[in-house]
Amino acid sequence: MTKKQQRKMTIIFGVIGVLLVAGIVMTAGSYTQEEDVVTVIRDSVIHDTNKIDLFGLEVNPGLIAGFAVTGILTVFALIVRIFVIPRFTLVPGKFQMVLEWLVGYFSGLSETNSPRKNRLLGAYVFAAGFYIFAGTMFELFGIQAVTTSGHSVALPAPLSDVNGAIMMGCTSYLFIVLGGILNNGVGGLGGALKEFSLPISMSFRLFGALVSGAIVTELVYHYMGLSYVLPVIIGVLFTCLHALIQAYVLTMLVALFYGEVSEPSEKKLSKLSAKAQKTKSQTA
Repeated sequence: MTKKQQRKMTIIFGVIGVLLVAGIVMTAGSYTQEEDVVTVIRDSVIHDTNKIDLFGLEVNPGLIAGFAVTGILTVFALIVRIFVIPRFTLVPGKFQMVLEWLVGYFSGLSETNSPRKNRLLGAYVFAAGFYIFAGTMFELFGIQAVTTSGHSVALPAPLSDVNGAIMMGCTSYLFIVLGGILNNGVGGLGGALKEFSLPISMSFRLFGALVSGAIVTELVYHYMGLSYVLPVIIGVLFTCLHALIQAYVLTMLVALFYGEVSEPSEKKLSKLSAKAQKTKSQTA
């Protein structure tokens, strides 16, 4: 970049900064907030104020967001399976390359961590990771819904509701228990039940990470001097980072614990070894 271009960029950013400061000064005190920051943060965590009517029942906005994300992903998966996958070619296009990379990544994750039944594991971690990522990014669209009190609210990420995070953690734990039973029977069940704190830790890790981003964004937005442009940047950055990190963390934890409970026991390994030696001696 030449000195002339640097000078132009400096002038542009300087003008933007002056305009932002002028906007802050001129609009100070020109509006009032309907809710204080404590109420907003409490509602973003507990969702006990703004409820949405669903067939006569008052439910949290996170539930509506969960239904919306599930429906969107289901329709998207059907379209890809019916119309896109049959047209895959030996020389892949961009979408085919991305899809093959994702499938290869989660297949590799399952094969690395689980000796057996890894195709089932690969399918689950792919679905769970994609749901976490898409559900977290969903809040960026700001889809509005009307509450029972007549206010308009943006639908949050499904897992920012503690109920949604708990269900994701418990579902992942039940899948780990299922993997132990399928691979090692009662012994695998006992190994999986030893990790009784796993669903709690996974649930609140998801919930805490997503809610922390929402709280930071609300605090920045409610501070008048920072309520221009900065909340948008912070909101997008926190959302993208949480979508990637939480999807990676949960899928990795599920793969690790699934592989742990599906490992053959020492007794089963000794039987397999004796059977292999017997087969080898008979062949010789």
